[in-house]
Amino acid sequence: MIRCSAAGLAFALSLSIAAPTQASEKGWDDAGTIAKNALVVAAFGVPAVQGDWEGVLEAGGSVGGTILITQGLKEAFPSRRPDGSDNKSFPSGHASTSFAAAATLHNRYGWEAGLPAYIVASFVGLSRVEARRHRVGDVLAGAVIGTATGHLVTTRANARVQILPWGDSKSAGVDVTLRF
Repeated sequence: MIRCSAAGLAFALSLSIAAPTQASEKGWDDAGTIAKNALVVAAFGVPAVQGDWEGVLEAGGSVGGTILITQGLKEAFPSRRPDGSDNKSFPSGHASTSFAAAATLHNRYGWEAGLPAYIVASFVGLSRVEARRHRVGDVLAGAVIGTATGHLVTTRANARVQILPWGDSKSAGVDVTLRF
């Protein structure tokens, strides 16, 4: 079933690369949005098609958590966009969401799903810079946020070992669960 998801992600990649036929800022913006949406659909759709409802919930936690973190940082650290449209440049929400979806697919289903997903997520990041909606640093910060959240929230399908870091104001640690 992994081959199906990798083929679907490869198809999404080919669509997203072909989308900015005119190298205009609007074309890049539209192509990046289409690719981001395709990744989010894949992050929810691949586990749903396989009946992996835990994977669907984890995709929701990964993408939802990433959006909350990103929006909080946009409010805490206002930064003017390169196109001057507003003060919500840092970090890139498109990049963080795309990388969260890619990390979810990678962590849950392995590199066969993860590699094409990360390629599409990288295209989304490029599109945000080319559309003059973000600077490279905004995109890199979004990529780190999305990737970290995706890997922290998502477990490997049929995982025998699960590792969960935790912490509070007085202590921190790692829970390890083994399934036999």
